[in-house]
Amino acid sequence: MPDVSVRLASSADRAVVERLWLMFRHDLSEFDGVLPNADGTFRGERLHTAFSDDPDWAPYLFTSGDGSPAGFAFVRNLTAATRVLNSFFVVRGARRAGTGLRAVQEIVARHPGPWEIAFQDANTAAVRFWRRVATEIAGDAWTEERRAVPGRPELPPDVWISFDSSAA
Repeated sequence: MPDVSVRLASSADRAVVERLWLMFRHDLSEFDGVLPNADGTFRGERLHTAFSDDPDWAPYLFTSGDGSPAGFAFVRNLTAATRVLNSFFVVRGARRAGTGLRAVQEIVARHPGPWEIAFQDANTAAVRFWRRVATEIAGDAWTEERRAVPGRPELPPDVWISFDSSAA
C-alpha cells in the first residue's frame, strides 16, 4: 500500500481542496457533460457545505508521503443511520497505486456502520474501483442498485453501492 495520510480537512486546507475540486469536476464532466461556469469554476455547493459547520458533513484530505495533495472525500449523513461518501477524488498521478482504496478504508473505519456510495455506469474505472472497495470492506455482503438522479430526469440513473462496515 502507498504511503498516504488521510485527515479531516481544516479551514486552512480549503484552498487546496478547492483546487482539487476543480480537477474532480473536470474529470466528471466527461460523464455528465457539465461545462465550467464563465469564470472557469464549477458548481461548488457540496464543497461549501462540506466546509461549513454542518455536523452532518466532513471533508477529508489525502496527502502522499511527501505531503503532496493526493485527493479528497466528502462524507455526509454523519448523524444519520447511513453515511454517504458524497464526493471522492484521487489525483491521476496517485491512481491505481492503492491510494484510493486505502483512503476509503480509513474514512469508513472512522465512521463504522452502513454506507452508500454513488457513481455513474459510464465511468468504467469508477465501476471497477467501487466494486473492489465494497468487496475489500464487506466481502460479498454488499448490494448495488440504480437510482434516478433527483431533479435530473435527463441523466441516466446513478449506481449506488451499499454495505455495512461494522458487519464485515
